[in-house]
Amino acid sequence: MHFAHPIWLVLLVTLPLLVLAAVLAGRFRRKSWGAFVAPRLRRMLLKHTSTLPRWIALILLLAACAALVIAQARPQGAMGTRNETSLGRNLLIALDLSRSMRTRDVKPDRLAQAKMVISELLDAMPHERIGVIGFAGSSYLYAPLTVDHAAVRETVEQIDESWAPMGGSDLASAVKLATATLKKTGQKNNALVILSDGENHEGDLDAMIEDAQRSGVYILAIGLGTADGDYIPNPELPGNRSVDRAGKPIISRLQADVLRKLADQTHGHYAHAGSGVDLPAMVKSSLKTLDAFEMEGRQRNVFIEFYQWLVFPAILFLIGSLIASTRWRGLLATTTLASVLLAPMNARADDVSNAQQALRQKRTAEARDAYHKLAESTTLQGRKARFSLGEATAAYQEKDFTSARAAFSRALLHHDGAIESACLLGLGNTLFQLGWQNLTDESYPEELNRLPNPERFDALVRERLAKLPKPAAPVASATYPGMESLITNWTDAANHFDSASAASSHQPQALHNRALTQFYLKRLMELLDENRKTNEPPPPGQENPEKRDGTGKEKPEGRDGDAKGPKPPGTPGQGQNNPKPPADPNQPAPDDPGGPKKDEQNSPKGSNDPNESPEQQARRILMENADLEKGPLTPGRQEFLPPEKDW
Repeated sequence: MHFAHPIWLVLLVTLPLLVLAAVLAGRFRRKSWGAFVAPRLRRMLLKHTSTLPRWIALILLLAACAALVIAQARPQGAMGTRNETSLGRNLLIALDLSRSMRTRDVKPDRLAQAKMVISELLDAMPHERIGVIGFAGSSYLYAPLTVDHAAVRETVEQIDESWAPMGGSDLASAVKLATATLKKTGQKNNALVILSDGENHEGDLDAMIEDAQRSGVYILAIGLGTADGDYIPNPELPGNRSVDRAGKPIISRLQADVLRKLADQTHGHYAHAGSGVDLPAMVKSSLKTLDAFEMEGRQRNVFIEFYQWLVFPAILFLIGSLIASTRWRGLLATTTLASVLLAPMNARADDVSNAQQALRQKRTAEARDAYHKLAESTTLQGRKARFSLGEATAAYQEKDFTSARAAFSRALLHHDGAIESACLLGLGNTLFQLGWQNLTDESYPEELNRLPNPERFDALVRERLAKLPKPAAPVASATYPGMESLITNWTDAANHFDSASAASSHQPQALHNRALTQFYLKRLMELLDENRKTNEPPPPGQENPEKRDGTGKEKPEGRDGDAKGPKPPGTPGQGQNNPKPPADPNQPAPDDPGGPKKDEQNSPKGSNDPNESPEQQARRILMENADLEKGPLTPGRQEFLPPEKDW
């Protein structure tokens, strides 16, 4: 037998000190009474009782403390060893270690992003055999296929471009080494994940693809970097930039054609890291099609715990100590007080248990109301925040996103790390769902980890825009009428996902949801800008080309504004029947002495052109009231407004 936590046994040294303190306290009490009461009055004032019950209570209390200390040290007995077995598949990861992987077109750089992807794959697939290959000008197996993911993770954290003995990017050698390694496993089909920027590939790649096809190797390619690219850093050169033979700085860009070719010809998949795609989900779905085999893991020592044999006697010793030290004269009053105090606590415990059970059994409406009542009835801020968080969770599952947003906000008033991180993530999800409801009148599908569908999203946005009233004047896409609440909700959702990631480093879901929200928001702004340009009216003078003749003048219209015939005499706009204006503009017209001209009566305030068309008149009025065309000013949205210049 041994102890799992023997450090707790040090507390046994304090037990003799407790005995010494009890003896000294008893002597000090007797000495105090002897100095306070005269000897002849002690027999009448002091009631002599036996000290045996107190000593029995002390001994039982010390025995209970000793038993609890030993139980806390967790005594264990060995029962032998056991081999762990699990069903898994072979997954080999090929990591590009060329110098271009230090390009900083993604933050912090491409190699760091690749390491994050590998860490997510290790967390998502704990039962798979995973190995790591590093390649540049040549390839090397740095971590063989193993279920010891801790060792693989340690290797990935330490690896960098300096591990590659030869520069370059020979992807063909990496595919060749991976195929040979996976052949040795004896399995019919295996998976290879390639993390690379796709630049400067060397070697006969087509031959390696054929060999991989014959060996049953499915290649999943993940592209790193951006199409715009950035300069390749080189600390050994001035300016920290790599240059070519002509002395010009080298720009590295993502070359996805080679990676997509590898994936397509081996029946795999290609994805771009940072595009909002759930890479672990994509890899896991691809591995499901492969044959699984039983693997033997490490040996585990099996122990039996003995702490329960000490906890039960400790409880009995504590009960005996309480009974021995109890003054039975006040027992009735104590029992009455305990029943009064414990009854509300038992009722509260039952309410909390019922709310938790309702949430587990998907009775979300009942759970939401129960948590709301608990939050209103308590005065402790910590418990109020937890009850509000439970109410928000139940409301979110009920798809009552308005109530969920309010409950998440109330829970954030209590500054607790775990609660704050969960509330920020929940608020981000809720705001995203509210924005999606504003777009489609329904909630986002439950499968939040599935890949985004840009074609379906474009169709939904265009359908929504078709139902909105046409704006009377050109507007910016960021303040498009009818879409302000959607843009505001999704922008706030992205900010809350950022805050959740900053509050807790164990929130990978916040990073994924932020990328998904940014993807949809960016595409929405592009569609709004496209719709604005499509519906923008033509410049002045070109509103209706059909109404103008070859000289640029308006054609005569009929009575109802069409070209069916001339207007009746006296109608404004009919040139022959209208009275001519006087030669002197300061003199009144002959038919209206001393009064304003008819053109001035019919034209709006500020108009000086009697031949101004109704369309030009409406446009001028809108330009005079341009301040009224501005949408709501929402702070913190500069990230999504289109810049005037792109440098």
